[in-house]
Amino acid sequence: MIFKGADILIPECDLQKWATIACDQHTSEKEYWDRVERIVGSSPSALHITLPEIYLNDRTEQRIAEINKTMDDYLKQGLFSEYKNSMVYTERLLSNGKLRRGLLGCIDLEAYDYAPLSSLPIRATEATVAERIPPRVKIRENAPLELPHTMLLADDPQDRLLSALEARKHEFRRLYSFDLMEEGGHIEGYLIDAAAQTAVLSVMSEFERKGFALAVGDGNHSLAAAKECYRSTRDPLSRFALSEIVNIHDDSLEFEPIYRVIKGCDPELLISDMQRYFEKRECTRSYKIDCVFGSACRSLSIPAVASLPVTVLQDFLDRYLACHDDLSIDYIHGKEETARIASSEFHIGFLFDGMSKDELFPAVSTDGALVRKTFSMGRSCDKRYYLEARRIKSV
Repeated sequence: MIFKGADILIPECDLQKWATIACDQHTSEKEYWDRVERIVGSSPSALHITLPEIYLNDRTEQRIAEINKTMDDYLKQGLFSEYKNSMVYTERLLSNGKLRRGLLGCIDLEAYDYAPLSSLPIRATEATVAERIPPRVKIRENAPLELPHTMLLADDPQDRLLSALEARKHEFRRLYSFDLMEEGGHIEGYLIDAAAQTAVLSVMSEFERKGFALAVGDGNHSLAAAKECYRSTRDPLSRFALSEIVNIHDDSLEFEPIYRVIKGCDPELLISDMQRYFEKRECTRSYKIDCVFGSACRSLSIPAVASLPVTVLQDFLDRYLACHDDLSIDYIHGKEETARIASSEFHIGFLFDGMSKDELFPAVSTDGALVRKTFSMGRSCDKRYYLEARRIKSV
């Protein structure tokens, strides 16, 4: 089975101070993390045993050593209650008022690969940046615990996996219910019973038989680090990773395109070079790309040689940037923000149609992992918070 129950650890402390946002959020907003530090203080918290990426180049070795020591201290203090071979049904009330349902358990890393053209049941949805893996490996390799922010997407149009759990949640033991800090909304978790676990595994077996069972929606680089740690140690506990499954068809999940801005360029020259590049690529279909710079907007047609316009555009931009090391690229959420940034001199922005949720599984099946920063799932404050934990080292 690619998914199973886990020995899940739930901290017995003030959970409002314990739960903190995923480490890859607010990477340019030190004021956010300063606020979280003030909220948490010296109380037990996931903040003390995770490493926000904003600090990756700030006393990294010392911070990792402190994280591992604090994990050991929390375990010795008996901070956690352990629920053996368990799964947790979650309900997250998001900042927009929508309810996101999920299921927490363990995935088998033998069934996952972040390689772009992987044929394993659990696949990355976006290209993995190789240089982002080693820092995460250093954080995980000697840690006794993992705290997940990985979100896996199931292609479950009939909502068979989670609707049954939602209907029975009143029968399950509620493990937690509290408001998350910093506009994170409300979270509840329910320990599902043996009968519900059996039903979950039956549905998951059907997904697995399709070949492509789960897509990594968030946390791919952390999952890639977990895979590398398992490859190096082969510790039975490290073979698995605690992750949450969400139905891609859930109403709460909103896919938004991530646009591109090139900085330091001559927009007219870049457009001219772009047109010449695409003239050489023949295709019977085309995509429209809007190029915005200054107060201008120019529409171009580019050949639909891949499943998504962003894939075709990024291929050109990668080649162009490789030949122009004085230029830089930024990835922007929102059309208005893209146009605002692109209005600066020597900047150009690219707007295009985003991917619908229904296109994700077919696109990954056809093209492999999508280009980096293809889509975003909601606001930063709606990303998964660190809450539950699991041992990843054999005693």
